[in-house]
Amino acid sequence: MGDRVEWSDLPKELWPTIGKHLNTRIDVLRFRSACQLWRSSIPPSHPNCPCFPIKIPYPIESLIDVNLTQTTVYLIEPPGDNCSTNPSTSSSSSSSSKGWLIKVQESNSAPMRVLNPLSNSVIRYPPDIFPKMLNLLDYRIVQVCKSYSLKYSTGFPAAGVKKVLFFPHSSWTNVEDCMIFSIYQEGKLGFMKYGAEKWTLVDDKNFCYVDVIVHKEQFYVVDRSGTIFWIDVSSLKLIQFSPPLCGVGDQKHLVESCGDLYVVDKYFDKDPIRSMQHHDVNVDYYRDDNRDAREVVGFVIYKLDEEWGTWINVKNLGDRAFILGYDCSFSVSASEFAGFQRNCVYFSDRFDGRVYKLEDRSIITLKFYPKCSNLFWPPPTWIRPKLDSF
Repeated sequence: MGDRVEWSDLPKELWPTIGKHLNTRIDVLRFRSACQLWRSSIPPSHPNCPCFPIKIPYPIESLIDVNLTQTTVYLIEPPGDNCSTNPSTSSSSSSSSKGWLIKVQESNSAPMRVLNPLSNSVIRYPPDIFPKMLNLLDYRIVQVCKSYSLKYSTGFPAAGVKKVLFFPHSSWTNVEDCMIFSIYQEGKLGFMKYGAEKWTLVDDKNFCYVDVIVHKEQFYVVDRSGTIFWIDVSSLKLIQFSPPLCGVGDQKHLVESCGDLYVVDKYFDKDPIRSMQHHDVNVDYYRDDNRDAREVVGFVIYKLDEEWGTWINVKNLGDRAFILGYDCSFSVSASEFAGFQRNCVYFSDRFDGRVYKLEDRSIITLKFYPKCSNLFWPPPTWIRPKLDSF
């Protein structure tokens, strides 16, 4: 190994090249805050980057406009040499130094709002509990994922819209290059490019799609049978990417974890029609149109073998924890976050946050589980030094 070279001694012509490979807003801010020379080497973002909220047509009625909003999930860690800067890796650090998962909605027209990562409900806090400003030099902040939703001008969620994707979304994105997909009206898949006056219906023969995701910079959608399709954005053709699951779960979620694609099959408890054995799991099969009244009773998780096009029934997630949020699903390394348990699925069941443990297939309400009761709030002591005396 050669002698260590300080960042400040790098050739100046390399700085813009390095800066343009930083895709997240947080990384760009940290880069530009290092020194005056670095700050002058790159701009804060593309001059025509997306500015949220963005007014777009309502998928169900193009004569009505709605606001496309963006939220971001961050891992915030205390400073220190033992803290990881990658939420996908594991750590043996103590719970007091583990990271905190936070979801924020930033807007050019309104103050930043802190949201519950599971339910998307706004967390309202006294000013003495949460700092008004987070200095990027005081913490390690890593972007975990972004999510999007459509809202009326009143701020309420747009009715009938289940999922929204906006891509690409880096700091160097020209908004003119952005594409939007949405799932609405119980299974329709819609598409539009930024600036379009109306949505285009993808696959006007089948209205059975339940989730859509960006995986390895490509769009994929899953239907009620568990079949995943790759979306060719140039032609808006759907190419079958997996066999059907033939699972009997009521709702399917797409999750990317460590570069692999998973389907999480969710089962509800409401007016059972029949019981059956499925992949070594005893489940009741239910049908119910009143989605808000249903209680979750279990999950079955599958990983797609992309090379062979087959499904693998997953019984152990190892150190990973899956989070099924209101508008996005993602995975984290449980050892990186205070309060998270490995080999679990976190989700919102009606109004309560809950955790499903794959080990014994039990479901626990977070507020009644001491290890998880303060999972998202209040903040850890290292970010709220006044809380102990509040």
